[in-house]
Amino acid sequence: MINYDCHKTFIIGRYLSHCRGVATLNEERYMKSFFTKTLVASAMALSTVAMAADMTGAGATFPYPVYAKWAEAYKAKTGNGLNYQSIGSSGGIKQIKAKTVDFGASDNPVKFEDLQADGMVQFPAIIGGVVPVINVDGVKPGQIKLTGDVLAQVFMGAITKWNDKKVADLNPGVKLPDAPITVVHRADGSGTTAIFTDYLAKVSPKWKETVGAGAAVKWPAESSVGGKGNEGVAANVTRVKNAIGYVEYAYAKKNNMTFVNLKNAAGHFVAPDDDTFAAAAAGTDWSKVPGMGTFITNAPGAKSWPITGASFILVYKNPENKANAAEVLKFFDYAFKEGKKMASDLDYVPMPDATTDFIRKNVWSQIKTK
Repeated sequence: MINYDCHKTFIIGRYLSHCRGVATLNEERYMKSFFTKTLVASAMALSTVAMAADMTGAGATFPYPVYAKWAEAYKAKTGNGLNYQSIGSSGGIKQIKAKTVDFGASDNPVKFEDLQADGMVQFPAIIGGVVPVINVDGVKPGQIKLTGDVLAQVFMGAITKWNDKKVADLNPGVKLPDAPITVVHRADGSGTTAIFTDYLAKVSPKWKETVGAGAAVKWPAESSVGGKGNEGVAANVTRVKNAIGYVEYAYAKKNNMTFVNLKNAAGHFVAPDDDTFAAAAAGTDWSKVPGMGTFITNAPGAKSWPITGASFILVYKNPENKANAAEVLKFFDYAFKEGKKMASDLDYVPMPDATTDFIRKNVWSQIKTK
C-alpha cells in the first residue's frame, strides 16, 4: 500500500503544508490558487507565528478550506488569530480529549453518551459533500454515472476494471478503458471516511456486512492506495491513472478533478454542488438530535446529493482556558453571521439561522467562559 502523508496548518492567515512521500506540483498549485497566500515551510516560521495565535483547534480536513477562509477574515476584523491543524477527525478528537487544543473538529459526530462522559458539547459548523473523484483519460466531470451499489462494489474490489459491464451499462456512449481500477482511500482516521462508509453501508447490504462504517475501516480492494487527509487522496487520484477516490467537494473543485454523478435515494442521478448538498440537509432538524450529532447520507429528495455531511466542533463545558473558549465562540458566531457567503463561494452550505440560534441558546450556554 502506498501512503501519501500530508496535512495542513493555517495560523493567523498564513498557511503551512507538511507532506511526506510523494511531492506534487498539484498540492502547491492548490494552495496558491485556493488561498492566494505564500507557503511557509520552515519550522522556525511555524513556531514564530504560533506564539501569536489566540485560539487553537485541530481535526477534520473536510472543512479546512472554509475554516481557513473564516480565520483569515476574522483575523483581519478582530486581530485575533486561529491555529488550526488539519490532521483528520480522529486526530482532532484525540487532541481535544488530551486538552492540547481549544476545540476539536470532526465530521464523524461523537455519540451523546460519550460527550456526557467527557464533559463536552458538540455542534455542527458547516455542511458539505463527499464526492467520488476519478482519473480516467477522456472523461469529463459528471460524465460517468454510478449507483451506490456499483460504487460499493468498486471500493470492495468486486469490480476491478472500468469497462466492467455493470459500469458500462450505466454509461452508454462513454468510452471506458479496459484498465484496472486503483482504489484510493484515507490512510488516517477520517470523518470524511465515516461519511463515505456510512453512505455505502446504507446502500449496500454486502458492504455493511463485510466492511462496515466508521472513521477507519479495512479496505478490501487489492488495488488500495492510502492517502493522508483529503489532500493526500486528491494528490494520489491526480497522480495515478484510472484511480478512484473520495474527497470533500471543495478539494475536487479547486484541483479541477473529475467527479462522478450518483443516483440518489429518489432514483435521480445528481451532480455535487451546494444546491444538492442543501437539498440533502433540508430535512434535518438538528435540535431533535441529542448532542446534535447525526449523519445525513442517502437523504430523501429529488435533488439531494447522497453523500452529504456536516462537520462538528467539540468544546469542553468547563474549559481550562476560558478566555480562549470565549474567543472560539466569538469566532464561530462571526462565521455563522458573516461567513455565509465565504462558505457558499467554496460550495459549502452554511448552517440555517434556526440551527445557529439553537446552538447559541442551548449549546454555547453550557460552556463556562468566565
